[in-house]
This record gives sequence, C-alpha cells and structure tokens, in this order.
Amino acid sequence: MTGDLRDLLRAEFRWTDPGDGSDYLVSNRSGWWRHPRIIAEIGDGLAGLFRAERPTVVVSPEVTGFLLGPLVARALGTGFVEAYRAGARRPIAEPMIWAEVPADHRGEVQHLGVRGELITPADRVLVVDDWAATGAQARALRSLFGAAYVGTAVIVDECPPAIGAELRLRGLLTGAELDSP
Repeated sequence: MTGDLRDLLRAEFRWTDPGDGSDYLVSNRSGWWRHPRIIAEIGDGLAGLFRAERPTVVVSPEVTGFLLGPLVARALGTGFVEAYRAGARRPIAEPMIWAEVPADHRGEVQHLGVRGELITPADRVLVVDDWAATGAQARALRSLFGAAYVGTAVIVDECPPAIGAELRLRGLLTGAELDSP
C-alpha cells in the first residue's frame, strides 16, 4: 500500500455534527465509498496487511464489511463469507453459528453469525472491517473460528495497543491520524 492511499483516506474523511443537540461528532466515511481510487485500491491495501499469513477466506460484519470484505477477498484470491447481525432481517434458512458481541462502540450488545458450513477446519480466516474502536466485533468473530483466525484488518484502528495485539489487529490508519473531532 502506498502512502497515497493513506493520504486519500484522510482527505476524504469527515467528522459530522448529527445536529440533534448532541455534544459529539459522528465519523462520516461516505467520501471513501464515493471516491473511485479508494474503491480501486482499498482491497489491496487491506489485503497487504495480512498477505503473508495466507488467509483462505475473508469474513466481514455487515454493513460496511459487505463492501470491504469482497474487495479484500478479490485482492487475496480467496472467498468471502458474510457475518450477519441477529435481528436485522428475516431469519437465515441455513444453520448459523453465533457469537455475542458484549458491547460495540455504542455500548450495545449484538450477535454476529455466519453460515457454519462455509468455514472449514482447514480455513485461515481473516476478519475485515472499516473501523475498530473496542475490538468487540473482531473478538466475537475470533471466538467462532478458534485457531483458524489469523487476524483482523481494518481501515482505522482505534483499539488500545493490548487489545490490538490480542486480536492481531492491523490498520491502515490510527484514530490519531484523523483530524480530531
């Protein structure tokens, strides 16, 4: 990955005031998805963080992960498996394996699940997401894959160093590299 992609990610990122009288700003990543060069390069950029570990499948949580995961899988020459949030839609007909996310970056408990037959004991699973603040989703997904888990690749890593090390989490950017809200 070139420094140009990192510079472009920083340039296309914004903090947005939700306008509801809140005292916080919300990350606005929509510029990333609108920019054709980011779309062209982000898969290879994230794949490069774990290429040496030879993943055989990429797993990503909805919603943004459903965009990023296939781009990374294509760059690695692997397959892609979706990780769904429980309760977001009608039940999935195939058997699922589920993990509880104790608290995400909003403090909400969720459940993430994948179709169990799509991950085999021989797989080397790379989790991909856009942002890691607490590592909760990565930790939940790691619990589903055990020794098959090779790590988590994200665009922005805001996790404390101990959590990042535990999860073998690697990012293209740190939270500190984005303009502070």
